Amino acid sequence: MPKFVVQEHHATRLHWDFRLEVDGVLKSWAVPKGPSMDPGDKRLAVQVPDHSLEYGDFEGTIPEGQYGAGEVLIWDRGSYEPLCDMSSGLEQGHLTFVLQGEKLEGAFALLRLKRGKGGKEWLLFKMSERER
Repeated sequence: MPKFVVQEHHATRLHWDFRLEVDGVLKSWAVPKGPSMDPGDKRLAVQVPDHSLEYGDFEGTIPEGQYGAGEVLIWDRGSYEPLCDMSSGLEQGHLTFVLQGEKLEGAFALLRLKRGKGGKEWLLFKMSERER
């Protein structure tokens, strides 16, 4: 099963980096308020550049002057089950998957917003049972 990781990132602004293993890389989104287990919480997730699979194990300090400078801690990790074809879902702007982590469990979705930031803005949320 493919892996996911959520890294708490104390950079210029605190945020959580949500990463899904897709096609040999970690597809990545910066989530300013962090993921939520409450289906009522829709969290902004801004897509950022892909990262290598090895980066999913990184904890430590990114030095000043480098992109993303600050402290990085692994907040959650585990595996996930895709509920869609992830490659075409990325193109279409609609991903659904079941997370099996230490903190995050259950069905989640990422939906791309039509407005702003050149298609980089998505919503991350836990799906309710009726949405599955």
